[in-house]
Amino acid sequence: MFNHSSINSEILKKRAHNLRWASVPEGVIPLTAADPDFPCAPEIAESIARFAKERYFSYGHPEGMPEFKESVATFFQKKRDIPANPAFIIPVDSAAYGIYIVSKTFLKKDDEAIIFDPVDFLFRYSIEAVGGIAVPFPIGTNITQMDFELFEKLITPKTRMICLCNPLNPTGKIFTKEELYLIGQLACKYNLIILSDEIWSDIVYAPNAFISMAAINEEIRDRTITVTGYSKSYGLAGLRIGTVMASNAIHFKKLMDASLHNATIHGANIISQVAVTTALNDCDYWLKNFLSHLHRMRDLVITEINTTPGFKSNSPDGCYVAFANITDTGKSSQEIHDLLLKNAKVAIVPGLKEWFGEGADGHIRMSFATSEEILKEAFFRIKNTIDGL
Repeated sequence: MFNHSSINSEILKKRAHNLRWASVPEGVIPLTAADPDFPCAPEIAESIARFAKERYFSYGHPEGMPEFKESVATFFQKKRDIPANPAFIIPVDSAAYGIYIVSKTFLKKDDEAIIFDPVDFLFRYSIEAVGGIAVPFPIGTNITQMDFELFEKLITPKTRMICLCNPLNPTGKIFTKEELYLIGQLACKYNLIILSDEIWSDIVYAPNAFISMAAINEEIRDRTITVTGYSKSYGLAGLRIGTVMASNAIHFKKLMDASLHNATIHGANIISQVAVTTALNDCDYWLKNFLSHLHRMRDLVITEINTTPGFKSNSPDGCYVAFANITDTGKSSQEIHDLLLKNAKVAIVPGLKEWFGEGADGHIRMSFATSEEILKEAFFRIKNTIDGL
């Protein structure tokens, strides 16, 4: 299911954009955007085909298909220990758009939102797109204990929201129950909204365990907006589908108003909702096997990184990206990116502020959601290039 022969490279070269196979020069191996090289579960494709065969593509309900909302609620209830209410679940055009909707709902011009540093650029982008100010909390790339004293000092009278990415892209950190509780307590103390992006929550490596912010307690849950998506877990990035979940009617109404779904200006694709419903209801076996494969690829990649001169990396708790420190090479993240692209024909994501914040300096990110053969070839090229420095 997740061997090299299951990857159709010709299709990827036509369809896999966003820094991947269709976006890089011929012969380049892209370890870039976090998107699997493997095809989705067959049940997902079959459910889409059945729906399409009926030849009706009518408008859907602006709040989402009942089947979708029920399957997502069941997922949160059974797998995340959250008493999710289907009525407060909104399908959206990707988790990225979900982050934007939450920012639009709860931030006004010059309002502040705390983000972690490093973290995916979409938080800063969404906050600034609605006129807010992103305030970075320097969490670092190799921490054993969060500095909650510093965290609290970042909260000002203008602070309205705390943005959490758990597991944390790009470092793969999974927040502990104690850390989540302390973050939640600060949100309660200062009357802040918590945006909890949990798109990576299925990609967790034993013995680590994922805990949702909204599962901590009722008080914290009531101010938490959970955002998730299905591109990382099920390979559905091109279907543009995610979920925003509120815990009360007031937040739900505000989110719906901000989404513009009721005006039909925005809305989640019906076919995409069909796909997610099938994924959540019928494809646990596929996800389990995918995770098993990723666990092995993680171990392979971390070993390869730590035996490359000037490279070093911790083993991520979750996500399928490795965040390698390359400062010992004496070169910058951009220089390593350019060198590997030109000489090794391997594309990576440089640790630039525009991608992950200032805390990413001196690092590069590599996705390993591909086959063992592709990863071994990529690191053969990388090592030959780095050895020649």
